[in-house]
Amino acid sequence: MSKRNKIIYWVATALLAVGMLQSGIFAVLRTKQWVDIVTPLGYPVYFLTILGVWKILGVIAILVPRFKLLKEWAYAGFFFAMTGALASHLAIGDHSIKAILGPVFQTIFIIVSWYFRPADRKIISAAP
Repeated sequence: MSKRNKIIYWVATALLAVGMLQSGIFAVLRTKQWVDIVTPLGYPVYFLTILGVWKILGVIAILVPRFKLLKEWAYAGFFFAMTGALASHLAIGDHSIKAILGPVFQTIFIIVSWYFRPADRKIISAAP
């Protein structure tokens, strides 16, 4: 892996990890900001605890070495959570910059981190 690709991977992964960890912690704590975000979307407040715990566990899975399959699941979960958040906001007519940019940028970080991850963090197929 080239030095350029390593830098791209770690910058995207760091931005992804910080964003998901921060939002996961605030979700678990059910801060007013997060309650005010999910309530208009029609989600119950207890959904914050579930989503927050999974975000925190996903960050751990992405950052620790090994566990390649778990990393794939974490990336997929992050992707579904962020595209689902974007779709939820758009579905209720919330087209604010805050509602759209957060999920869009996190989705970009997810894709870039996944694409540029080092070979030792990828599942390599044995079949040709």
